[in-house]
Amino acid sequence: YGLEAMGTMRIEKGHVAGPELDGRTTPADLGLGRMQSRKKPHIGHALRDREGLLDADRAVLVGLKLVRPKGRLRAGAHLVAQGAEAVQANDEGHVTSIAFSPSEGRMIALGFLARGSERHGETIAAVFPLNKERVTVQVCPPCFVDPEGARLRG
Repeated sequence: YGLEAMGTMRIEKGHVAGPELDGRTTPADLGLGRMQSRKKPHIGHALRDREGLLDADRAVLVGLKLVRPKGRLRAGAHLVAQGAEAVQANDEGHVTSIAFSPSEGRMIALGFLARGSERHGETIAAVFPLNKERVTVQVCPPCFVDPEGARLRG
């Protein structure tokens, strides 16, 4: 199997892996909070209800797609509001994984964005300061292909 193909399919389906599981994320940040048991102890259950980890402004997993299909998106890019200067005070999140999606015909990405669940449809800037690159991306749900699972279930 091709690792590049597997990586692309993982991102298209919104499956998290190493770049998203960096020790700073919680199941709720990844959209997996409902999988945590409320009845019995498990790894991480002591942290589940900590105030800082329940903050409404906390960055959560989102999908990102380039507005202009011919653009280039980079992992590690910072997410800022359109027109905002790329400084730490304006940083709202970051891009974790990128791939060219044959299904979408453009670069897509997974990333973490403050209040990301509320911002689907919004356009923001992905800024990669090392190369002075800035592209416009649209925030969307992290699953790009077959979000209902109709193809899987036939």
